Amino acid sequence: MPNQDFDIIKSSGERAKFSLHKLRNSLKRSGADDHAVEQILNVVRDELYQGISTKEIYNRAFALLKKEKSVFASKYKLKKAIYELGPTGFPFEKFIAAFLKYSGFDVNVGLILRGKCVSHEVDVVARKNSQYLVVECKFHSEEGRNCNVKVPLYIHSRYQDVIAHNQSENNVNMIPDQGWVVTNTRFTKDAIRYGECSNLYLLSWDHPINNGLKDRIDRLGLYPITVSTRLTIREKQFLLSRDIVLCKQLIDDVFYLDHLGVSEQRKQKILEEIKMLCNI
Repeated sequence: MPNQDFDIIKSSGERAKFSLHKLRNSLKRSGADDHAVEQILNVVRDELYQGISTKEIYNRAFALLKKEKSVFASKYKLKKAIYELGPTGFPFEKFIAAFLKYSGFDVNVGLILRGKCVSHEVDVVARKNSQYLVVECKFHSEEGRNCNVKVPLYIHSRYQDVIAHNQSENNVNMIPDQGWVVTNTRFTKDAIRYGECSNLYLLSWDHPINNGLKDRIDRLGLYPITVSTRLTIREKQFLLSRDIVLCKQLIDDVFYLDHLGVSEQRKQKILEEIKMLCNI
């Protein structure tokens, strides 16, 4: 049966046609060479059936990549790894803050900023030279949930309230240059349209095109600690509780692995995987 005849079930519950092209691209992003990618595609294609879920396809491809090389599997699971920062969303805020910090910003998490009408707790405040950003993070722990237009509408009103206060007080240095809305999922078309119209910067898994979260993470090697295939869930939770949200941070704070009682041999394997991920 031709590939396009297979219906798959997405995480949202929607049905869609299986796309070999999309699967090939996601496998290539892992860093696997063309030969390995084609081998995995052939195995997965042979196991397709009508109504197969995207989760089943993902699990099979992930297992085959891990067998090939653990670092490939780590890169492939990036989207899932960001979901694993949940369920509260606070680790996601810390991840975005760490992300901006490694991009040269001075950052603060959970600051209270005065508005003209009320005060607002802002997820991340970031400064670099003359740039001043206020960033709101919308984390979804369930796949298939997108950010609709209500999210940028609400955040834009808060952003404008902060600007209005500082303008009235003539606090020129406290007037933000840009408001950001960051989500680990996707924005609806109306949300993107509103963001563009109101001059809010929207950053999601795949927006802006070629400069979304997935592109920036791959380009800068700023992977969340949850991508590791060598660390256990308990170990990841421990590291997140110690504000180690990026793989790069663990390289600088290796003593946490000693604190966890990780053997020397296993520690070397963990660090080897992380250094390959971070291009170190």
